[in-house]
Amino acid sequence: MKRVFALSFLMIAAIAGFLHVGEQPIWAPFAFEKIAETVSINQDNLSIEKMSSKEITKTNAKIGTEEPLLNWLPNTGAASVHAGSLIALKDGGVRAFWFAGSREGAKDVVINTAVYDQAKAQWSPASVVMDRVSAEKGLSRYIAKLGNPVPARMADGRIQLFFVTVSIGGWAGSSISAVISEDEGVTWSQPKRLITSPMLNLSTLVKSPTVMFSDGRLGLPAYHEWIGRFGELLRLDGDQVIDKRRMNSGRSAIQPAVFVESAEQASALFRQTRSADQAKQIPVSQTVNAGQSWQVAADVAIPNPNAAIAVLTLNQGARLMALNNIERGRHRLVLMMSESPSSEWRVIQVLEDDETLPIEGRQEFSYPFLMSANGSDAHLVYTWDRKRIRHVYFGSNWLAQARNQLLVPAPANAPEAN
Repeated sequence: MKRVFALSFLMIAAIAGFLHVGEQPIWAPFAFEKIAETVSINQDNLSIEKMSSKEITKTNAKIGTEEPLLNWLPNTGAASVHAGSLIALKDGGVRAFWFAGSREGAKDVVINTAVYDQAKAQWSPASVVMDRVSAEKGLSRYIAKLGNPVPARMADGRIQLFFVTVSIGGWAGSSISAVISEDEGVTWSQPKRLITSPMLNLSTLVKSPTVMFSDGRLGLPAYHEWIGRFGELLRLDGDQVIDKRRMNSGRSAIQPAVFVESAEQASALFRQTRSADQAKQIPVSQTVNAGQSWQVAADVAIPNPNAAIAVLTLNQGARLMALNNIERGRHRLVLMMSESPSSEWRVIQVLEDDETLPIEGRQEFSYPFLMSANGSDAHLVYTWDRKRIRHVYFGSNWLAQARNQLLVPAPANAPEAN
């Protein structure tokens, strides 16, 4: 009995030490610069045309176009692709990552990458960052499948790529691994597994971009799908998890996407996984101490069908969100904008919409990821029916027009966007 008690005490102490219960380590504020509240745009041209991606053509091949520019990530011939993500490169280009294989979770799934040339509006051929065999060798453990890649820019300028690995079971048995590139993604280090738990180190996944703290460390939004379904913010020093804080609890919300609003304040929006009798809209948690603690807040009253969302703050303070704004299915995908944290959300672009088709004829448009190359534009990628990854570029002028449109009061009889 004494041995059991002693072992239990040591386990509790180890867990408490890992979670840094108490005052250590000291959390730094978010890296945040106050945004100028100015807009420069032709006030005589405020109309926003809502088009589906099927209506956008490549005739707008010049960067800076007033209309969104549509493209595809390279086709590798894989039957199934998913989970696109993006990062800005130092030379002005954009690097994309996604996973591809015969099906999601198959042993032949690899993580691909390609580079977008802004001047030519053209993607390079794809190359492989990681496959299952390379992951096994680098991590010295069995790997059954690979999943979601999420890139980040480290304080020293290197690119860090986080990705999901599974050794046993489904996605609930996942852990996070990472590789680092010193040459903008041309070559990569050996993978290392993040230790997010002192016990089994299972059921930790990623989907959304990192946030930066003022001390140069990264905050990685993560989530769990085993026992509970909830989000966490991991505080990283390189590939070491030095602290983590739960962002919500229970079994109702995963895949947190974070809006940093000041050095101390941030909001996390989640993909809802609620039971049938609960509201199918976007759960929210907020922090007022740079992520050290989170409190559940009121939902964003926009439909969410248990599907991922993507968020982005532009340098003028306007906020973007890409999502499936329906309660069931993933056959409609839109881009929404809010002028400020307290403003309402409005649809500024319908990206895909198969609502008028029979249910059996509808396609899936899902897993959006947003990134800005210069603070005033936006690149969006999303899964297109699990067959391709769609890329849409929104230029600075188009987004500035969209923001000005938000400042124009909607007609009293206008339908509410959702």
